[in-house]
Amino acid sequence: GIPSLPHTAADVHFMSGMIHHHAQAVLIARWVPTHGASAELQRLAERIVVGQNDEIALMQNWLRDRREPVPDGHAGPMKMKMNGMDHEMLMPGMLSDEQLKQLDASRAIEFDRLFLRFMIQHHEGAITMVNELFGSPGAGQDEVVFRFASDVYADQTTEIDRMEKMLAARSQDD
Repeated sequence: GIPSLPHTAADVHFMSGMIHHHAQAVLIARWVPTHGASAELQRLAERIVVGQNDEIALMQNWLRDRREPVPDGHAGPMKMKMNGMDHEMLMPGMLSDEQLKQLDASRAIEFDRLFLRFMIQHHEGAITMVNELFGSPGAGQDEVVFRFASDVYADQTTEIDRMEKMLAARSQDD
């Protein structure tokens, strides 16, 4: 095949960061069956778990093939070295520890509402990451990265629309 264009630090940062980002979505989507969520939400969460687990594997393989460090797909913050110091970094839209605790403590309709609100925030963060990637000179030229980032943008935009409708249907009748 045609040798792919050299990948950039921004490509690696995007693929690594998106593994952490997806891992958190999978983590909270797995709470759905145990927190009294609606059947509709359970279907959405199932799709998120399956889709994002597949994408985590794709990103890990891409990094491995390029002999880059491969995050293990746990849901914690991304550890970055800056000036020889370890820094923890949450990717855009990722839930804080407080938000995770709040979601885990909620049940039934309250869980549905929080889950949708937080997952919309989470998906919007993924879109920010795609925009940052494509805004970096020379980034997103690798065919796999380009296709994956474009898919994330399309899929998550569609899911945000769907979740906003679901959230509106569950809005409080004050």
